[in-house]
Amino acid sequence: MNALGEGIGAAIEGGLLARAVEPQAGEVSGHSPTGAVSCANCRATYHGHFCPQCGQKAHIHRSLAAIGHDIMHAVLHLDGKMWDTLPLLTFKPGELTRRYVAGERAKFVSPMAMFLFTIFAMFAVFQMVGIGAPTDIASDLFGSDDDTPFQADVREQINTLEKERAALPATSPRRTEIANELKGLNFVLAKAASRSGGSNKVVNVNTGIDWVDKKLIAKWQKNPGLMIYKLQANGYKFSWLLIPLSVPFLWLMFAWRRQYKAYDHAVFVTYSLSFMSMLFIVMSILSTIPGGGGWAVLLFLIASPLHLYKQLRYAYGLSRFSAFWRFGMLLISSQIVLMLFVLILGVLGAF
Repeated sequence: MNALGEGIGAAIEGGLLARAVEPQAGEVSGHSPTGAVSCANCRATYHGHFCPQCGQKAHIHRSLAAIGHDIMHAVLHLDGKMWDTLPLLTFKPGELTRRYVAGERAKFVSPMAMFLFTIFAMFAVFQMVGIGAPTDIASDLFGSDDDTPFQADVREQINTLEKERAALPATSPRRTEIANELKGLNFVLAKAASRSGGSNKVVNVNTGIDWVDKKLIAKWQKNPGLMIYKLQANGYKFSWLLIPLSVPFLWLMFAWRRQYKAYDHAVFVTYSLSFMSMLFIVMSILSTIPGGGGWAVLLFLIASPLHLYKQLRYAYGLSRFSAFWRFGMLLISSQIVLMLFVLILGVLGAF
């Protein structure tokens, strides 16, 4: 139940963030005014669904059912824009990207709103189905130079966070973040305390860069379970970094085609990442069905490259040859982007 509650909370958080960046244009109430309307907000008289002066809707709800509708609409924005966007994003991603870049904005969910909603929904589903990185890794996984258990460092961080929380006002949003971090740290501490034994084998990694060896690698060697927890916790918070990391690679593939701007590539990348998040949601649900793991892998191997190729070809109007070689380059660059992203998360977790 706890994982279910956290998952639902993450989905709602993603929906609200998506709604915050989503344009209001293009959303029409299901009730059509039959004549002239006097705006209840600014008193302007007009015909249509929205006031041309202040933008308020012509139809004013006053029922409990309307409150439920507003909640669903604000959190999940289940409106005409979503139903216009999802089919194109799934089956005709190139057309969606091309039409959005060309200026058809009001009828589609914006790339960033779609990305925020799907990425938070993906992590919410992961929590609900129990998918996550292992955090109960022994501190001696990489060996140990001394007899000090890594639990001491975890306890020190717990004490620091508790002191910080005690000094904050009761209404501070930081208190919620600290509570979530303390929960994870206590979980890591409990798991580590349940394990016994160790290894005297030491794995020494020396890059020659002082801050890397002392700050980054040393923390990973001493507390791998804690660092993996931080890596997992920061994954969805900094998932937006995938967009600026990916755009330069796509820009290089079209550097001699001046008609395509960085904005076009950002729309392409953001919609593509949104589809991948939805694909992982479907895969995670399939994996909970007996024998569904194999189907989930098959779905990924077919859907992800096919979707990327179709979006690349039709978004930029490429020939088969041009789309094919750029598709190969995208597969390679995506691996580089993922490695850079994980490296950045590792550095963030260490500091």
